[in-house]
Amino acid sequence: MAKCAICDKTVSNGNKISIARSHVSRRAPRTWKPNLRTVTTIVNGQPKKIKVCAKCLRSGKVTRV
Repeated sequence: MAKCAICDKTVSNGNKISIARSHVSRRAPRTWKPNLRTVTTIVNGQPKKIKVCAKCLRSGKVTRV
């Protein structure tokens, strides 16, 4: 399952909406996945690869090795 190791962001569910003419005609289920990146960082003194979302990388919650 897609999940950030820092903030626990996971998959979101909702509806894909197709618009025909001037109103919503159909709804279909869809999912939004988090933008995960595999980065190498220091965990407990050892370099380790973890999956982190792009928002955590930008905000500086994780430092790359």
